[in-house]
Amino acid sequence: MSLFKRMFASMGVGSAKVDLMLYQDTIQAGGMVNGVVRIAGGQVAQQIDDVYAYVMTKYIRERNDAKMLENGVVAKFLLAGKFNLEARQVHEFPVSFQLPAITPATMERTPVWIQTGLDINNAIDPTDQDYIKVLPHPHSSVVLQAVNRLGFRLREVSCEYAPRYARGGMSFVQEFEFVPTTNYRNQLDELEIIFYPDERGVELLLQIDRKSRGFFGALAEAMDVDESFVHVRFEQQHLAQGVDYIASELNNFIFRYV
Repeated sequence: MSLFKRMFASMGVGSAKVDLMLYQDTIQAGGMVNGVVRIAGGQVAQQIDDVYAYVMTKYIRERNDAKMLENGVVAKFLLAGKFNLEARQVHEFPVSFQLPAITPATMERTPVWIQTGLDINNAIDPTDQDYIKVLPHPHSSVVLQAVNRLGFRLREVSCEYAPRYARGGMSFVQEFEFVPTTNYRNQLDELEIIFYPDERGVELLLQIDRKSRGFFGALAEAMDVDESFVHVRFEQQHLAQGVDYIASELNNFIFRYV
């Protein structure tokens, strides 16, 4: 009987189970994730090599002119090392780790979840998924409010495959696409922003898409030379001066490329 139990456990039947119980399901990017991991032993004793947690999302990638959704890893955390788990034993321990500052915000249709799993020798690794709501990083939030103050309306938010612009070991970025409704309605088609927040401030990559004017403007648009990719950074002391200050600085910056 023990031999059969071990065989079934190696196939995931009657094996250990893992469950992450979060204290909160709404977290700001850069904030702390707190909870308890509960591991329930199966029908036989098993050696747990690692307990880990992946912060996951989905991003769009084009393959053969078709857009595909793929799973993307934002970060991985080792929660516990090697230990033995006896049959039907329940093992619980608290966990705490910090979401990366560049964790995508769960805006529009962007999902974020924590995938907790066990590495078990010679067995299928059991996993648990917990979806969370991620708010923009505090530094990014100030800029988002400033962009809104300038009369831009958020049109779309999506994670896109872009290894050239990605950071933190990721291959994708989260893009925020805005359309002007007042000030720049006659000068810009859209404004796209990628946020790179950190403890000291936030860097922005802006794609400023100017409206085409006449034949040469249309030609420039076809050649993508009507778009400017520019970087701007706001330090923490700038952000501390408030939304109106950031809106004024951002307005002066965008105006130079219109």
